[in-house]
Amino acid sequence: MTGGSRVTMHKGAAALIGLALLLTGAGASYVLMRSSTSGGEQMGTTPAAATTARPASGMQEPAAGTTTGTAPLPEVVVSLTADAVDRARIVVAPVASGTSAAEIRLPGVVEPNAYRQVAVTPFVAGRVTRVPAELGDRVRRGQTIAQIYSPELAEAHTRFVSAKAMLDAHDRELQRTQKLVEIGAASRQELERIHAEHAAQTAAVQSARSALELLGVPDSTLDALGAENNVNATISVPAPMDGIVTERTANVGLNVDPATKLVTVVDLSTVWVVADVYEKDFSRVRVGGEATVTTSAYPWLVRRGRISYIDPQMNSETRTAKVRVEVPNPRGELRLGMYADVAVSGAAGASVPVIPRSAVQNVGDRTVVYLVNPKEPGRFIEREVRLGQASGEQVEVASGVQSGDLVVTEGSFFVRAERDRLGLRPATATATGNAPASSVEGHGAGPGDNVQTAKVVVNEQGFEPAEVRLRAGTPARLTFLRTTDKTCGTEVAFPSLNIKRVLPLNEPVQIEFTPANTGEVSFACGMNMLRGTVVID
Repeated sequence: MTGGSRVTMHKGAAALIGLALLLTGAGASYVLMRSSTSGGEQMGTTPAAATTARPASGMQEPAAGTTTGTAPLPEVVVSLTADAVDRARIVVAPVASGTSAAEIRLPGVVEPNAYRQVAVTPFVAGRVTRVPAELGDRVRRGQTIAQIYSPELAEAHTRFVSAKAMLDAHDRELQRTQKLVEIGAASRQELERIHAEHAAQTAAVQSARSALELLGVPDSTLDALGAENNVNATISVPAPMDGIVTERTANVGLNVDPATKLVTVVDLSTVWVVADVYEKDFSRVRVGGEATVTTSAYPWLVRRGRISYIDPQMNSETRTAKVRVEVPNPRGELRLGMYADVAVSGAAGASVPVIPRSAVQNVGDRTVVYLVNPKEPGRFIEREVRLGQASGEQVEVASGVQSGDLVVTEGSFFVRAERDRLGLRPATATATGNAPASSVEGHGAGPGDNVQTAKVVVNEQGFEPAEVRLRAGTPARLTFLRTTDKTCGTEVAFPSLNIKRVLPLNEPVQIEFTPANTGEVSFACGMNMLRGTVVID
């Protein structure tokens, strides 16, 4: 009984264990099947989900239409209703045909004509007793600009007067000796001795006179100087030419010597404008070439001159050479140290398409225009263009359009804003392989974005674009990117907004403000040489 009982209990336990294992396996299989099904749904096995999955590297895949490198942007068509076209006041004009820029514009500084600038120094050492010339005075040649008391001059005067008196005595003695020789009362030998002494005394007088002439004493004074005249120890320093006193270092009581500068006189009837020409433009400038000089202080004043000198040495750091233009300055409007804009004329260029600046819009770091087909009103084609030299309100187009094409010249900002609103070109589609990621952004408010944005590049031509259009009442964000060291655009200032920012090289700088009223807001570089405008509609 006992052995059978043990056998029976073993079989029951085995059955229970088997049943438990069966239930456990079924449950595990059910759980695994649900996990597999759920995991498949979460992993995104559908093609649409797989397309939007983020790569394992964590970098975002390029969106459709994204351009890389320097490939041109694909064209985008923006359609507007007739009412929208009327509200935007869109103006269309054909692309004009012009001549490629035959001049280059250079930043310059007004400097004195070095050939007409004199640092006046005294002829003698002594002490300054009077300085009638003041800073800014206009003086005439020969006018006294300083007076100096000089013991050296007094000693030279004494020697001359003494030598002249001795010469007069020898003249009388010579005359007496000649009469005595005639009557036989004196020998011929005595007469010859008197002649020799007279010649020596004459040389002494001439030497003393030359010493006074070297000290600046005029001939008229020397001719009138005699033994009865008092010795004069004060000398006047005359102006060497007509001009303006631009520097005065002498004051009463100052001890001076012939190396001491008293005043500086400059003839400002002509001045030099010294400009820096870049290495790439060396072939476009030559000595004798025509140049036009303007200034921000007197924008209506145009001075014409010619290049008189090109420095044979080039600055190794800026890769520029000095160019000197001599211009007339009869009324003195051009002041020394004033910044100037120098336009150097060159040979006539080839015929190129020309469009107004207002027709150009920025898409990230690209420039585009909007073309119109007369047969399809309300349909605008956004096309990338490459710009050339700018002259006034016109800019050359190197590629993208041809003469005769119809482009939007006014209201292009509205067309671009509508393109952004419709999301026809994603902001990432404007990126290039060479642009910093932080500088890639759309020019205008995108879908769901209530901030209007624009980008201005500071290059060798200045601000590109030089005109930015914004809407009043909407927050704005302007991004400035300086890409060159060859201009003065190292900072940007908005005087009316009391905003000034430094522009580091190749680092985007953002300026945010909300345009309150319609009109124009000017901005410029720190030197006010490069200028631009924000047009608020």
